[in-house]
Amino acid sequence: MKFPVQLTDKCVCKLPYYYFAGISHRKHVNITRHKVLSNLYRRGLTTLSENARFWKPPWRVLFFGTDDFSIPSLSMLYKELEKDKLIRRLAVVTSLKAKKNPVRDFAIANELTVFRWPYHPIPGEYDIGLVASFGHLIPERVIESFPLGMLNVHASLLPRWRGAAPIIYAILNGDTETGITIMQVEPRRFDIGKIVSQETCPISPVDTAVTVRARLADMGSQLLHSALQDLPHCLYKSVPQPESGITYAPRVTSALSLVDWKNMDAETVYNLYRALAGLYSLRTSWHGMMVKLFEPSLELEVCDREQRTSNSWLLNTAGCVELDPTGNYLRVLCANKQWIGFRAIGVPGKKRMSPQDFYNGYISKHSAVEWIFT
Repeated sequence: MKFPVQLTDKCVCKLPYYYFAGISHRKHVNITRHKVLSNLYRRGLTTLSENARFWKPPWRVLFFGTDDFSIPSLSMLYKELEKDKLIRRLAVVTSLKAKKNPVRDFAIANELTVFRWPYHPIPGEYDIGLVASFGHLIPERVIESFPLGMLNVHASLLPRWRGAAPIIYAILNGDTETGITIMQVEPRRFDIGKIVSQETCPISPVDTAVTVRARLADMGSQLLHSALQDLPHCLYKSVPQPESGITYAPRVTSALSLVDWKNMDAETVYNLYRALAGLYSLRTSWHGMMVKLFEPSLELEVCDREQRTSNSWLLNTAGCVELDPTGNYLRVLCANKQWIGFRAIGVPGKKRMSPQDFYNGYISKHSAVEWIFT
């Protein structure tokens, strides 16, 4: 069941074959900000009014999201909207700056109202705000416009890895498990709200950010569904985050993809590749030319030390590079004197090439003492 939504603030709505942008017409909505709303969202056990204890679904939901991680949660909400038992109204807030926006595309395809961020909903128009990979700090005014507050689907076991890139930092640091936290949204700081529920997810040695992200997105939608079924009682059962074990996962840039051979051991380089998969390729410099490294492996064929290179000086130099005896890997020495191999190399202006082709075209043109990645 779909309900027409009055345009408020800046918004974009689905119309036949085009978008419509408009400004709010608050006079059409007979809702005003009054004192009771200031009491409806006060963190902890005073979050809800006494009457809210008896509220029951279906809920009016405003969803905040921007990328593919958001889609399983949004899809779950839309399915519940069609059933009209858990959700009776659903609209979406997203950023419209990026050309690629899966949330916007999903909402438009399913005829959901789409509001452009920044957006300030009319107090009481929706029961609860739900967030999944939104990427913007939500102000207190917006949070307090929802009688039940806001819940966020966060991709870590808080308080570990607060911030924009929890999956990347979990893999980069060699974590063997992560998870999903459903938490209450607080103003002014990211990921500090009370924990409503958590569920763990293992990280295998071969997992990449792509595979872990997909699993967590699905897990998040399921955990969010359970929280919605338990509203508002789950909010009263929420607990503060522990004061110990806090770590941070700030937004990453391409600078993180540059391998520091002198200070990174083989496992760290491998974890860096897994953490940045789907976002950035590993990069290093070959005599001033930036190259990309693909398909790493720590399981290289064992061979004698003398067979690895004809230049003994290179054996003690992090970053030294050579062709594996099998020709299947380009092998690089890391800070812990262990080797890591790569099955493919990217050179500017050319297609990916094999280790043998890179050796023939570049490494063999230099003397052995110059076989160094920096």
